[in-house]
Amino acid sequence: MCSHLKRHRPLTARTFLLTLLATIALVVGTAGHAHADPSPQEYEDMIDKKWNEIEPIIEEHNGVKIKLDLERKKAEALAVQLAPLEQEVLKSRAKAGIYADYMYKGGQAAGINAMLQSGDPSVMADRLMSMDNVSRHFNTRIEEVMVAKNKLDEAKRPLDLLVAQLAAAEADQAARIKLIDDEIKKLDELRFKAYGSGTGIGELRPVPCPVSYPGGDAAKVMEFACSQIGKMYKFATDGPNTYDCSGLVKAAWAQVGINLPHQSRAQRSSTKAISRSELRPGDIIFFYSPIHHVGLYAGKVDGVDWMVHANRAGVPLHMRSIDKAGPITGYGRVGG
Repeated sequence: MCSHLKRHRPLTARTFLLTLLATIALVVGTAGHAHADPSPQEYEDMIDKKWNEIEPIIEEHNGVKIKLDLERKKAEALAVQLAPLEQEVLKSRAKAGIYADYMYKGGQAAGINAMLQSGDPSVMADRLMSMDNVSRHFNTRIEEVMVAKNKLDEAKRPLDLLVAQLAAAEADQAARIKLIDDEIKKLDELRFKAYGSGTGIGELRPVPCPVSYPGGDAAKVMEFACSQIGKMYKFATDGPNTYDCSGLVKAAWAQVGINLPHQSRAQRSSTKAISRSELRPGDIIFFYSPIHHVGLYAGKVDGVDWMVHANRAGVPLHMRSIDKAGPITGYGRVGG
């Protein structure tokens, strides 16, 4: 259960925390009023409910990561553009430094001494004029430094603002990641109460994966996806050892050189909408509204449509009937 970029601003860490606290109270209250020893199915229902509240936020986190990556690239591009201006400032300072050394570490004093030692008024006048020329040249160099520095500061202002915004967003994301991790640990505790060290999902590959050979790029995509079955879910990862739902789809299609975004709703926008009757292995199934889960279609067996997906924390990647994974929002084909 995964997602894609929302049209509104991402949740702040504080808002996210308040949402999670309210959810915890709801789930704990449900568990406390069920009965002394909930059945595995009751635990599973609680986990499902909780996960469907956490996963949209996980996918929102993935969407913010995409935006941050784009902003970092902008910052890097701005820094490259500023490099010539920075060099201009350095050169101007270096030139001014030469004259500063001359004027203040001997040049000026030597000139004055020489002037005073001469009794010839014309010689004194020539030397005064020469010193004035040096002084004006020095002042010109100082002005060049200031002009170059002001030009650099003006051009650098957007970069400084962008860097500050990135720092704030990354701090917010770090707080969000910690909160998600804490909630996942609570779900793991519930799962352990229900199944011990097991997953409670049965066989990971109940039918051949893929069901039929699709050929072309889709064959390589599905060969990769099926080979990842048994690896564990971890939010905001796209391999090689762990995946979240959109991370698995991204990694699978990367095998044929196609770079999908690491977010389910962004993946929906990157694919061609198709109908269920058009499904073939390698196509993407989207779940929930707003979309926050995806899986890769693996084929049909005895009227059942199967997919490979990274389900949720504590559960390894496995095959599942698409009709049992949640409300289907749509189907997409990569490359049209």
